[in-house]
Amino acid sequence: MPRAKGGFKTRRYHKKILKQAKGQYGGRSRLYKVAAQIVAKGLLSAYKDRRLKKREFRALWIARINAAVRASGLTYSHFMNCLKKSNINLNRKSLADLAYANPEAFAKLVDEIKGLEAAAK
Repeated sequence: MPRAKGGFKTRRYHKKILKQAKGQYGGRSRLYKVAAQIVAKGLLSAYKDRRLKKREFRALWIARINAAVRASGLTYSHFMNCLKKSNINLNRKSLADLAYANPEAFAKLVDEIKGLEAAAK
């Protein structure tokens, strides 16, 4: 009996890998062995960078909030602490968007925080 080597299923899997390697240079997009290595590395990088993206955006939001708050004479950590104490539940993404897109509204929020802080003392 002849040896069965997979045929259809192997070809289907190889085509899937080669399709993912589309756009690569030279043999990386045409040769299965090379393409499989490139695709594996690419998927690994994609997984890693999905997590890095979250860190980078959080750092960006914090930098934007800090810059806007320092213009009003507070520090980032003090501002966030006062927000928590006054039960204003805004996340960093929305605070950064407010500071970037609508500085007047953010300045009002900072003034409100300053007023609550002064009243607490």
